[in-house]
Amino acid sequence: MSAIKVSNLCKHFNELTAVDGLSFSVNEGDVYGFLGQNGAGKSTTIRMLLTLIEPSDGEIEIFGLNLHSHRKEILRKTGAVIERPDLYKYLTAFENISLFAQMSGIRLSRKELMDRLEQVGLSERAHGKVNTFSLGMKQRLGISIALVNDPQLVVLDEPANGLDPQGIADIRNLILHLSNHEGRTVLVSSHLLSEIELIANRMLIIDHGKKMVEGSVQELFKTPEMIVEFQAVNADKAMTIISESSWQKFFSKRQEDTLTFKLDRKDIPALNNYFVEKEIGVLSIRPVHSLENYFLSLTSSAQHVEAFKN
Repeated sequence: MSAIKVSNLCKHFNELTAVDGLSFSVNEGDVYGFLGQNGAGKSTTIRMLLTLIEPSDGEIEIFGLNLHSHRKEILRKTGAVIERPDLYKYLTAFENISLFAQMSGIRLSRKELMDRLEQVGLSERAHGKVNTFSLGMKQRLGISIALVNDPQLVVLDEPANGLDPQGIADIRNLILHLSNHEGRTVLVSSHLLSEIELIANRMLIIDHGKKMVEGSVQELFKTPEMIVEFQAVNADKAMTIISESSWQKFFSKRQEDTLTFKLDRKDIPALNNYFVEKEIGVLSIRPVHSLENYFLSLTSSAQHVEAFKN
C-alpha cells in the first residue's frame, strides 16, 4: 500500500512554477529519498504534503486518504522536521519536548518523553540546555519532537544540512533505525547524494519542479558499465603499457597515481590481471559509479555540477 501518492502536483508563485506536474508514490516502510539540487522544488513539495501551503493543482493522498478532506486525521499520524527545528534554546531538551507535546495536545508521561529522547540518543543530555547543543544534537532533538505522536510517516527536509561528518552519520543511523527497527515510513529530502545512496531503498530525482526519474535505488544503478579507478604503484609505467594495449579504448583520465577507466564490470578482473602480468602494482580498485554520476548523467548544466560540489 502507498503511504503517499501524489498526482500531477503543481505550485505556482505568480510567474514562477516551483512544482510542475509532479507525480510519485512512497510505499509503506520505505526510506524514500527525495533528491534534487537546492531550488529544485523539494521543500515546496514537502510543505504541500504537510498542508503548510496549498497546491495550485493536483492531488495528494496519504494513508489512502485525500489530504484536503482528511487533513487532521493524516497529520495526527505524521511527524516532520522542516529545515532546522525551531527550538527554545534556553530550555532543556526535556523541557522542549514536553512543551511541544503539550502544545500538540499530546499527553505523555515523563518516561514516555524520556523514551523519545532515548530514541535519538539524547537521554543523557535531557537536562542540558539547548543553547549548549551542537547543530547535530539540535537536529536529533527536532526529530524526537516529531516523534511525540508516534507517527507512521516521518518527513525530514534536509536533515543533514550543515552538519559535520559525525552529525551526518548520526542522522543517517537514526533514519535507518526509524525504518528498520521501528517500521516507520521515512521521506527524506536532500542534496547530499552520498547520503541518499546509503540510506534510501527508493528515490525520486526532481529538477525545476519536474520528475526526472523514480524507482528502486538498486535497479537505477543496475548497469553493467562502470567508472573504475585503479591506483597504481608506478602510474607512468601503467600509462605506457595501457597506451600500447587494447585497454586504451576504455581509458578515461589520469590524476596523479590514479587511472580511471569506463568499462563493463565483468572486465575489472581482466584489467587487474593485465596490470599484474605487466608487473604494475595495484594499490586499490574503486568503482565510482555513484548517485552523483547518475544524477549528472541526467542533468548536464553547469549549475548542477557546482551545486553538488557543495
